[in-house]
Amino acid sequence: MTPILILSGKGKTGRRVAAQLDARGVPYRLASRSSERRFDWYDESTWADTLRGAKTAYLAPPVGPTGLAQAGRFIQQADGLRRVVLLSGRGVGSSGRDFAVYDGQLELESVVTASGLDWTIVQPAWFAQGFSEDFLQYHVLAGEIRLSAGTGAEAWIDTNDVGDVMTTALLDESYVGQVLAISGPRTLTMPEVAAELTAATGRPIRYVDLDPDSHVAEMLEQGVPQEDAEAVRDLFTVIRNHRSEYVSDGVERVLGRPPRDFTDWARETAASGVWGGPPALIN
Repeated sequence: MTPILILSGKGKTGRRVAAQLDARGVPYRLASRSSERRFDWYDESTWADTLRGAKTAYLAPPVGPTGLAQAGRFIQQADGLRRVVLLSGRGVGSSGRDFAVYDGQLELESVVTASGLDWTIVQPAWFAQGFSEDFLQYHVLAGEIRLSAGTGAEAWIDTNDVGDVMTTALLDESYVGQVLAISGPRTLTMPEVAAELTAATGRPIRYVDLDPDSHVAEMLEQGVPQEDAEAVRDLFTVIRNHRSEYVSDGVERVLGRPPRDFTDWARETAASGVWGGPPALIN
């Protein structure tokens, strides 16, 4: 069996896809800046060697317009590749979801669907693990989640569910040509997220609602590049405008079980000690 190529293999979803393939005895090859065959989205000279011998790939593109454009160029140059599963975003291409943040993602989806490859596109909601494995972890540790989501809600999904869906899509050809929207089982506003994290950690965590411009300014002060800061702001603008307040059934449809609830994820994550201090008791 030809190894499955996992692009951005050390990211949140790539690691989980690799673990699932490992558990099933399916060979794979990670592609990153530190892999044996060095891969860099922004260095096209690394692409041909990365693709050599690959027939199937999992593609988690970089954040921001430039990174998404590079991922599209990669697909257009992917000689020999036959199958791709793309990580996109929930709401991309949906009627009426006319936010600029989707433009780059929609263009990448269009490149993939027009590529002649066997493709599957998976569109997840925001990852719960953003609060434990990404920049939002620092907000939790500081006791203040400072974002510009307003009073909007999101159906936060456990990234382990995303990895399970991705792996199934890679191995099951019945999902070729499908767009799979996936989410957690319920929507939560940011104050509700803060309350869940407070209960799980046993420490007070509050939500501070920023206006979008102030949100960008704070990210720039923290060293986030301008393009990335604006992309994050725009993603939260979707939530702020109440355009993410729905649940998608893709997890249950693909895996035959309901998605994991945010409460269960938060309690287990707190018990792991990732947020420091004594975790709340799990009843």
